[in-house]
Amino acid sequence: MPSALTVAYALGLTALIGAAGGAMADQTPVAITAFNAWCFKAGQTEAEARKNMRADTASFELSFWDDSLEPRPTDAPRGVERRCEVVFEGAHSLQAITALRRQMQTPPVFGTKIPLPDTHTALEGTALIEGRALLQGRVAVVHVGTRDQNGKKTTFMAVDRLYDGLGHTN
Repeated sequence: MPSALTVAYALGLTALIGAAGGAMADQTPVAITAFNAWCFKAGQTEAEARKNMRADTASFELSFWDDSLEPRPTDAPRGVERRCEVVFEGAHSLQAITALRRQMQTPPVFGTKIPLPDTHTALEGTALIEGRALLQGRVAVVHVGTRDQNGKKTTFMAVDRLYDGLGHTN
């Protein structure tokens, strides 16, 4: 029969492991919440987006630009005027898609689904990719999936707004 001290030690260790696991699990919602809170907002420079999302100290990577406010990267994909993407550790596509769909239905609703513009294609690991018709004839693409990054599985969530006139389905 184990002593009271052994039982207390085992219970304490179990609680510590559980708390550590919970702290690690909390990083996924942080990335998803930051994406949903800030990636759909226009009028941010890269510096403002990084500050708003606390990206410099966060457990996720942020890729952001808005060509209507400052120059876009030289390697930016064709047709993308604004991009916001977060990448975080683990395979969490289902959780990311669920949160994204909920966010897109929150007023102001984020467009209606349209055929995928030819500027985008599903990549290996894609779990969701959709074209979305926005106000004033603009088009965006939302993209969620997983990829291997530095030997680890990561989840990405991205929204790209296309240049005016691209992606229309007339």
